[in-house]
Amino acid sequence: MDLHTITDVVVARQRADLTSLGSSTAVLAGGTFLFSEPQDQLIRLVDITALEWPAFEIVDDGLEIAATCTLAEFAGAAPGHELGKPTMRDQWPATALFAQSCRALLASHKIWDTATVGGNVCLALPVGAVLGALVALDGVALVWAADGADRCVALRDFVVGPRRTVLRPDEIVRSIRVPWSSMTAHTSFRKIGLTALGRSGAVVMGRRDRDDRTAITVTAATTTPVVVDFDLPPSERRIRRALDELDPACWLDDPHGSPQWRRHVAGVLAGQVAAELRGS
Repeated sequence: MDLHTITDVVVARQRADLTSLGSSTAVLAGGTFLFSEPQDQLIRLVDITALEWPAFEIVDDGLEIAATCTLAEFAGAAPGHELGKPTMRDQWPATALFAQSCRALLASHKIWDTATVGGNVCLALPVGAVLGALVALDGVALVWAADGADRCVALRDFVVGPRRTVLRPDEIVRSIRVPWSSMTAHTSFRKIGLTALGRSGAVVMGRRDRDDRTAITVTAATTTPVVVDFDLPPSERRIRRALDELDPACWLDDPHGSPQWRRHVAGVLAGQVAAELRGS
């Protein structure tokens, strides 16, 4: 779709080029959602693809994933990418969630090759499965401000509602960092939808760390990703009770499933995830 209100496109080649960020400016990376509907409030685009951030970098405290990393790269589907090698997946078993979350999206291979991790995170849709996977792995967003300041935000606190985040108009997400404790954890994944190839109605992801601490994350069924923490892998009864205690308003209501159905199937999937983690 043409964005007929855009009068200026800034190609950012260094951080200083981000000073034009603001409420009437949108960050352009993949642009798969940006160009899918009218954006009448915008007059400027800032293209960050020319910053040429590497998709993945190993840092002292874990793995850094660039906001411009494509879904194909994230899933390990990019030809020749090191994370696609079995040896790397053996070393970092939690990377299994990368491809699983991408497959939970209703998207063609063209979208996978263009859409970005940062776009999925910042769009903050309830069905943002990549966002959910990074929340499940205790990801932390590195946020850049136009004035040169940095801040870090835990992804479980990043989304405050559908298409609403804690980002300010003059900020962008530079990358997501996943700690080594999560990268080496055991994980489990379940999803369900009203149709086999349709939009996900509920996605549940579990993570069991080496010290047995366990996190169960629910997304697609809820308005924002929901994380429930346990000291040990929970029993099916305990995880169901924890989900029953959530605010009833957190369960999503749309044509892809009623809140009551989503709550029920999320409980069933969470029980399966907990059982798998107990046996891991």
